[in-house]
Amino acid sequence: MAEKLILPTEVKVCATCSYWDGERQVDAEMKVVVVSHECEGECLVQEASKPGLHDIRCECDCMWEDLEPDAADSAAEPRAAE
Repeated sequence: MAEKLILPTEVKVCATCSYWDGERQVDAEMKVVVVSHECEGECLVQEASKPGLHDIRCECDCMWEDLEPDAADSAAEPRAAE
């Protein structure tokens, strides 16, 4: 059985990025991500396989984006004129 890690959504690793396509569970209420220790996934920005626990702070071409939806931004957008 693989060890599970619980990460706050603001921790800047691949598993907490909205552009990482790997196996994870997200608890929106607690704002945590649960992944296995050896999880792998694809970075949709770099089109490369990345481990979920990859620290992205040293990545120059990373576009890490929080898993939180931008609810305030979408509500503030003006509607198109009809």
